Amino acid sequence: MREAKSIDIFLLTLLGLIWGSSFFNIKIATYSYEPFTLALIRVIFASIPLYLLCKFKNIRIKAFSNNWRPYALIGLCNIAIPFTLIAIGTSEINSYLAAMLMSTTPMSGSVLAHFFTKNEKITLFKSIGILVGFSGVVFLFFDKLIINENNYMYALITILGSTFYSIGGILTLKLKKEGNENVTTSTTLWSIIFLLPLSILFEAPWQLNPSIESTLALLYLGVVATGLAWLIRFRILTVNGLVFQTQVAYLIPIFGVIFGYFLMNEIITWRVLISLVIIILGIYIVKKNNKGMKK
Repeated sequence: MREAKSIDIFLLTLLGLIWGSSFFNIKIATYSYEPFTLALIRVIFASIPLYLLCKFKNIRIKAFSNNWRPYALIGLCNIAIPFTLIAIGTSEINSYLAAMLMSTTPMSGSVLAHFFTKNEKITLFKSIGILVGFSGVVFLFFDKLIINENNYMYALITILGSTFYSIGGILTLKLKKEGNENVTTSTTLWSIIFLLPLSILFEAPWQLNPSIESTLALLYLGVVATGLAWLIRFRILTVNGLVFQTQVAYLIPIFGVIFGYFLMNEIITWRVLISLVIIILGIYIVKKNNKGMKK
């Protein structure tokens, strides 16, 4: 893995920008689309460039091979469930708040990795980072202007979505030898299989009359924030390694706050800014002491 050059830093920043912008687009998409349908259309849009990439590179897609079960489980836990939960949560909270709550993924991931992996145990300093990061999240709940009795459950649902990303990440480790393109495409295809009947049964998507604004936001979420972002992520992983790629976790909540304030006119309080600093500090401490991510 090479030392980061200007192009690498640019791509990492672009990835943070894309993922940070996904939350206000989710918010806009929820104006017209219900959660299962939103998640379904998003992964359909995302699956197209991923499928074409595999065909172009002549990569076998193993979604429906004899070893289909782990792909199905990851598609459920890493895509279908979190995409749906985040859509539900973001529909009732500020988009930048969703971005900040989602930044708990590295911390919840460290807790889960301690119990379900052999090489990523919680150390003293990592536990300090986890406590610091989560204290920043707890601090948000004392800001009644941002989180109150009307939406606190939606904030918790968003955190639950973040936790499922961590669960999906742990499960994905079992398929790390199967190739990133194959795993991502296969799990995306399985997420479509899970989401399609749920959308049809509970939301009757054929009755929707979505706005152009919501549809464009959803198109962006699928093609750019999921499909293209994954391709950028894969390029960074192969050139610069996992440690460099995970630094995007610092950028997502920052861009989320910027987009929420300037594009969505969402109110930002002094407690939000303090929480943002505390959460980023917690992520830094956790990642600094994450020995299992040095490759």
